[in-house]
This record gives sequence, structure tokens and C-alpha cells, in this order.
Amino acid sequence: MSQRTRAGLLALCLLAVLWGTAAFVPLPYVTYYPGPTVDILADDDGDETVRVTGHKAYYDDGELRMTTVYVSQPEDDVTLPELLRAYFDPDAAVWPRSSIYAPDETDESTDRESAVAMLSSQDTAIAAALTELGEDIDPIVEVLDVTPGLPADGRLEVRDVLLKVGDTDISDAQDVVDAVDGFEAGEPIPFVVRRGDEQLTVEVTPERVGGDVRVGITPGVGFDFPFRVSVDIDDNIGGPSAGLMMALAIYDTLTPGSLTKGLDVAGTGTITPAGEVGPIGGIQQKIAAARDAGAELFLVPADNCDGIGGVDPGDMRLARATTMHQAVETLAEWVDDPDAELPSCEDTAS
Repeated sequence: MSQRTRAGLLALCLLAVLWGTAAFVPLPYVTYYPGPTVDILADDDGDETVRVTGHKAYYDDGELRMTTVYVSQPEDDVTLPELLRAYFDPDAAVWPRSSIYAPDETDESTDRESAVAMLSSQDTAIAAALTELGEDIDPIVEVLDVTPGLPADGRLEVRDVLLKVGDTDISDAQDVVDAVDGFEAGEPIPFVVRRGDEQLTVEVTPERVGGDVRVGITPGVGFDFPFRVSVDIDDNIGGPSAGLMMALAIYDTLTPGSLTKGLDVAGTGTITPAGEVGPIGGIQQKIAAARDAGAELFLVPADNCDGIGGVDPGDMRLARATTMHQAVETLAEWVDDPDAELPSCEDTAS
């Protein structure tokens, strides 16, 4: 064997080793894939997803699907083969990790933030639906999350309504933060809360964590509703992006007749109590998920219109959604005439 041949074989071996090593080296990217869709109007062995107490409920035909995305977690190792697979998949996406996650973000912190966002989104969706029905909704401040192992764990509960902290009457979430900051670590803080129909005073002794005095709760905006509404979504699904579809499903459940007239509608978008629809992440993957699930119409948040170029909706129509009220009107027009002219992203572009 000549020296040149041996050198060539050695180079090939080294190249193979380099490629083999590169295949297992984590890269600073995040992958997005279409996730499952969830029909919010469906029932599970007779238990409705939207549950109402104190008001007549109407359970009719049709589907209103929230859409999800599979996103690699902060601690996932995204390797070169996985990156290439996502890059060449027309329904997937690749993003730099730094644009999605903070440097110190973990799987646990992401899951907790996502769960809090879903809980808040459900309340806001109920508020948007009731506002569309003409109900007056009063805002409250409630506990959205209790951090395990911190002082409030076992003392305060998720959904506790915060009325007073120390001597401070609570009107917004910042009042809670400011009131706690006024105490020293080790000094008991009296929390006056409403839990169900009972008013309680609960003492929580704060600790100093990372230089801050903390009790371990996440306060946020909730609402006093005239009757009870809940949306039973799998705990594994989080984030605020199902707001619009939950609001539509709640509205449909509280009004006679079917909003979709038995048809299959999907969509996405955050929602405000006043019914304004906001943007979300992973719009192309959510459209692909709805298409593959057989949806016939997809509601696209207006602020996401710039991000749908290149996505293949198949036979599914896309309609722009700016507000809850507009979405209700769009559905009414579409079910009466599937070929009706609907608000579109092309209108925005022009």
C-alpha cells in the first residue's frame, strides 16, 4: 500500500470519527414540530371539556380545535441529525436557543411558566366569552402558582383570591410584590384570602432567596364570574396560545345552537378580557397540525399573518382573526356559505 493510499485512508477514518462525534454534540438550537390538536367541544366519557355551573349549557355538534406545537425543551440535546431532520421537514422549524429560552432556563421552570400561562389564559378566555355575551366582569388578584419548597407551599393555594397582604389592600399583582418586599425575612406576613366561599387569614414567613424576600407565589389577574365555568385541558398542555379557541368554545357552550354547525374549525391566538386576539409562536406548525387533523377552517391571529408564507394549508381555509367578536362573525358567515369572502391575511398585506 502506497503512502498516498495510507494517508487517504487515514483521512477518511478521521473524517468518519469527526462526523460520528458531531452527530452526538448538542447544538444551541430549538426544534418546532406540529403537535396534537384538541377539540375543546369534545367530551371524555361523558365529561365535557367546558363545564358550566349556574348557567344553562348547550352541548352541540361541531369541533373547535386548539392547536399545539412540540418544542424541544431547554435541557434537550439537539444534535446535528435532529437539526437536519427538522431543517428539511417543510412543517418543522429551527430557531436559535437564545431566541426562545433564557440562558438559565430549565425544563422545570419552563413547565411551571407554561402551566401558569395556561391557567391565566383560561380565566381570560372565560372573561372574553362572557364579555362578548354582555356580562360585566370584575377583576381580582389570585394565586396562579405556588412554588414547592418555599414558605407559601402548604399555606396558600392556587386560585386563592388575595384580598390583603399585611396592611396593604390588594388591587393588582404589583401590590402583592410591593407588600411582601416591605417585610423582612423571618417576619410572618398575614395574607387575607378568599378560598372558595370562605375568607381566611394565613400567615406565611418569607425567606431570602437570591437577595430577595420571597414567599413563593405567582400572583396574577383573575375574575369574579357570575357563574362557574371551567375548561378541562390536559396538564401537559401549557401556554397562553389557546385563548381564542377556548373563548369561542365557552361562548358556543353558553349559547343555543352550534357555532360551527357541525363543522371542524381550528385556530390559535392569545386573548384579552376585552376580546382582542394576540400573536403566538409556531404558527406554521399549528396550521400544519390542523390541516393534518382534518380541520376545514383555521383562524390566524392578525399579527401572525406575516409568518404564514410558505405553509401548505391543503384544502383548509385560513381566516384572519383580530378580535373575539370578529371571529364569531367570521364563523357565522362561513357556516352559512363555505365560499363566503372572509377576513384574510392577504387583505392585511395589501
